[in-house]
Amino acid sequence: MQIDLGGKTALVSGSSQGIGAAIAEGLARAGATVILNGRNSRSVTRAAETLTRAVPDADIKKFVADIATEKGALTAAERYPDVDILINNLGIFGATTALEISDEEWRRYFEVNVLAAVRLTRLYLPGMMARGWGRIQYIGSDSAVVTPAEMIHYGVSKTALLGVSRGFAKAAAGSGVTVNSVLAGPTHTGGVEDFVYELVDPALPWDEAQREFMRVHRPQSLLQRLIEPAEIANMVVYLSSPLASATTGAAVRVDGGYIDSILP
Repeated sequence: MQIDLGGKTALVSGSSQGIGAAIAEGLARAGATVILNGRNSRSVTRAAETLTRAVPDADIKKFVADIATEKGALTAAERYPDVDILINNLGIFGATTALEISDEEWRRYFEVNVLAAVRLTRLYLPGMMARGWGRIQYIGSDSAVVTPAEMIHYGVSKTALLGVSRGFAKAAAGSGVTVNSVLAGPTHTGGVEDFVYELVDPALPWDEAQREFMRVHRPQSLLQRLIEPAEIANMVVYLSSPLASATTGAAVRVDGGYIDSILP
């Protein structure tokens, strides 16, 4: 399967680390011009340097801004008006007892995890439709379907993205633009190793530790290990390509079988 995104420009929100950085690398390997985004110039520069080492011929743009704000989103659209691939990766999470989540926290999670993606879609979808080609994706989570008791505000925000994705796919119907969600399962990102070793024997080698963590604390996973960010990026790159032209309005799972359901 040959994926060629040469001549395409991709904006990946929140791409200075973790899943977003892996997605940026995957898109760059496929030939896309990639716009890296983060709120901190140092982290964005570091991400650009890492990406350049991995893909020496990568065409990289650096966009430092809080893209979750109206100002940041508008600046992105003004500076990079002809984005072909929009990956709404930016998101926040954190554990809070359900009855202790304040109105302010609920609003913050909705603003960052939902409204930021809606706003960027609203800014970029018309141009894609006018050009007759485009790809929009929302990086979701197994928590959209399996609501976590320790952070229901996060889970609900990801559930909302499924509706957002399906709704905008309908708005783009027949235009050549596809809109999809990607449901990521438990993923090996920064800080996760420390979290795992808080729950399992710290003397275990990493491969054994993560398998023990998954067996005891995430037993519904069929993969029985954490997903690597690059594995999620592989699906995103495919969905960004012309090869995925018939996939739209979908919630595509890269969850390691974590969601115990035939459908999402």
